[in-house]
Amino acid sequence: MPNSSSVSEFLLLAFADSRELQLLHFALFLGIYLAALLGNGLILAVVACNHHLHTPMYFFLLNLALLDLGCISTTLPKAMANSLWDNRAISYQGCVTQVLFLVFFIGAEYSLLTVMAYDRYIAICKPLHYGSLLGSRACAQMAAAAWGSGFLNAVLHTANTFSLPLCQGNAVDQFFCEIPQILKLSCSNAYLREIGALVFSVSLVFCCFVFIVLSYMQIFRVVLRMPSEQGRHKAFSTCLPHLAVVSIFVSTIMFAYLQRPSNSFPSLHLVVAVLYSVVPPAVNPLIYSMKNQELKDVISKQFTHIS
Repeated sequence: MPNSSSVSEFLLLAFADSRELQLLHFALFLGIYLAALLGNGLILAVVACNHHLHTPMYFFLLNLALLDLGCISTTLPKAMANSLWDNRAISYQGCVTQVLFLVFFIGAEYSLLTVMAYDRYIAICKPLHYGSLLGSRACAQMAAAAWGSGFLNAVLHTANTFSLPLCQGNAVDQFFCEIPQILKLSCSNAYLREIGALVFSVSLVFCCFVFIVLSYMQIFRVVLRMPSEQGRHKAFSTCLPHLAVVSIFVSTIMFAYLQRPSNSFPSLHLVVAVLYSVVPPAVNPLIYSMKNQELKDVISKQFTHIS
């Protein structure tokens, strides 16, 4: 039986057999990728260049934009190249790199979303302590912890996954290298070690999720008691985008990674993979800019100044 050392490349899932549909997928992914680059790049530029946006909330939003750019850049360029050149192959080293960076960016983003929930909790429920609890040093440490936890998680799962013997060929039923699909290629029961690591990560994810839910229960309790309608609107405008991003991110990630590897419903797996790896980086800037009046005002001023 061949093992992982004898596999020199993997074959990714082809979206279509006909040349016309391949070019259509390329054009669609190119449009989504450019939208993600534009939206997240705009947030990076606006937050970095406007000093009155140098607050904890926008500092974390800047980090989120960086992670979104990294996440979508890990999967889409290779998928676009394969569609354009009618090629399914990705090298073994390329697959390892793709898994490492994808798990890194996804893990770091989830940790950052937890930190952002804490930021909103302190800002709304304990506003008098906001400056002392979320100073520049504390924000930098929390952001570094989010990035660091994502990296350690990525190294753990990548090393675990690619140390398994691969006995089921090299065809990956996904348009990028994804851990559940790699596990399908391993020998029978050999993937239990990685599943154990996944259970550990899921436990941490669940703890973060509980923290986010409890934070927002406290936030909504305080917001609904606010006497000012303007104050309630401002609080909701900063919380609802974050809550929407968390809901999309967590639901699709859990659906993709909590299933036992199987060949059932491949189209559903493909849709879910697009939802968690492609859609959030593209729509997150839109979600935040639509509900955040301060960010919209700054962006509109920038465009007015340019014109």
